[in-house]
Amino acid sequence: MNIYDQLESVENRYEELGELLSDPEVVSNTKRFMELSKEEASLRDTVATYKEYKDVLQAITDAEEMIKDSEGDADIEEMAKEELKESKAQKEDLEERLKILLLPKDPNDDKNIILEIRGAAGGDEAALFAGDLLTMYQKYAEAQGWQFEVMEASTNGVGGLKEVIAMVSGQSVYSKLKYESGAHRVQRVPVTESQGRVHTSTATVLVMPEVEDVEYEIDPNDLRVDIYHASGAGGQNVNKVATAVRIVHLPTNIKIEMQEERTQQKNRDKAMKIIRARVADHFAQIAQDEQDAERKSTIGTGDRSERIRTYNFPQNRVTDHRIGLTLQKLDTILAGKLDEVVDALVLYDQTKKLEELNN
Repeated sequence: MNIYDQLESVENRYEELGELLSDPEVVSNTKRFMELSKEEASLRDTVATYKEYKDVLQAITDAEEMIKDSEGDADIEEMAKEELKESKAQKEDLEERLKILLLPKDPNDDKNIILEIRGAAGGDEAALFAGDLLTMYQKYAEAQGWQFEVMEASTNGVGGLKEVIAMVSGQSVYSKLKYESGAHRVQRVPVTESQGRVHTSTATVLVMPEVEDVEYEIDPNDLRVDIYHASGAGGQNVNKVATAVRIVHLPTNIKIEMQEERTQQKNRDKAMKIIRARVADHFAQIAQDEQDAERKSTIGTGDRSERIRTYNFPQNRVTDHRIGLTLQKLDTILAGKLDEVVDALVLYDQTKKLEELNN
């Protein structure tokens, strides 16, 4: 099937989806309606661009006709030639956009995410850097107009983060942050270093798409739920009513504890969101491990422990090792201005996929 047949097929499917979404039977089936709504939304840009492309093709035909019919009128001929030149340039641009839009889409791209950041190698300094990464993502989310909610956090004695779990909600969150999973390395003089020596520490980031219960069902028999009293710093009891929740997924031994909220139900709901995302991610990673050839050609889906980026403070430098990108902008990147890095990763991924498609 050539690109034009593909585009006609996409346009026909988009129109079919419009009809299905107004069908009372579909509207009454929440899961089906959600699936079709997401499919329609995923095709919207492609269809709009294809319509623009067809308009440009018509403009080229009209300009060519005008040149033929100008009958020696130099002004009309000149005007038509200029329109033809502009339309042909538009046609090339639109063809490139359409090729990218027709690439196989990641079904999770439009989803919200569960973001987990942990201090790894480097003790207190790693925990402090984990806090810096949290601030970076919070500021980036704010600039994107996303919501950022810290769901659970544990700190160390120097104000660093041992671990933080956050929910990031908004438009196309996963599509922009999915490449952040991996080990982030920092090189700097720690605040705890009296000799002024540069240390290397790491923090790990894990980005998981939010999974709705209608998308991924977990057998209740596979869960163990414990209810206990929430406690504050030093372990003192801060709540006379048992509101904290611990949920363990028995087949995988994945565990989450939640005590941030004041009610048991809210803690349970948040814990289930994280458990569902972690379990789905666990099995998705196993499936991905079985597709070695595919994984070698993509970024952000490889070994979660691999070092993906270095933040070098003495040189104000950030390097993304996967795509060989180096920017002397560490201060602005840690201030949440991640667009240049994110755009480069998206472009690299798209280019690789286009190469595969053409080979």
